[in-house]
Amino acid sequence: MSSDTRERDWVESVVSIRRCAAVVKGGRRFSFNALVVVGNKSGQVSWGYGKANEVPPAVEKGVKDAHKQMKRVKLKGSTIPHAVIGRFGAATVLMMPAAPGTGVIAGGAVRAVVEAAGIKDVLTKSFGSPNKLNLVKAAINGLEQLRTKEEIASLRGVQL
Repeated sequence: MSSDTRERDWVESVVSIRRCAAVVKGGRRFSFNALVVVGNKSGQVSWGYGKANEVPPAVEKGVKDAHKQMKRVKLKGSTIPHAVIGRFGAATVLMMPAAPGTGVIAGGAVRAVVEAAGIKDVLTKSFGSPNKLNLVKAAINGLEQLRTKEEIASLRGVQL
């Protein structure tokens, strides 16, 4: 697969851009942080964090960082196989499978992760910290815990 066909398959969404100020002799020097979620809408998703003096390079760095740590997610049709709770820091994200046609019911940070992974029907609820970075990490932590029925059967050595 050539690099430019690989680039076109990915969906990038910028979750947050923050401005940081360093006070120097002449005044304030601003820099930017970008939190980006990247996925291929068919079971792969990741997050990246980039910092630069301007917004576009920060987003580019975030995308590059995200491609380095791509995770595979188990899907069951257009939803997830079972309910799962993802945790990171003080953020907790509950994700539950939904009937076809329900759509993505999620807040901004979790919605970006779920849509980038290719999940079309899911119910989510976030608890604890509203920090977007921690919510994204918690959502990806929850998606990593997903298992299909066949995987669980083989892990337990039982027939389901």
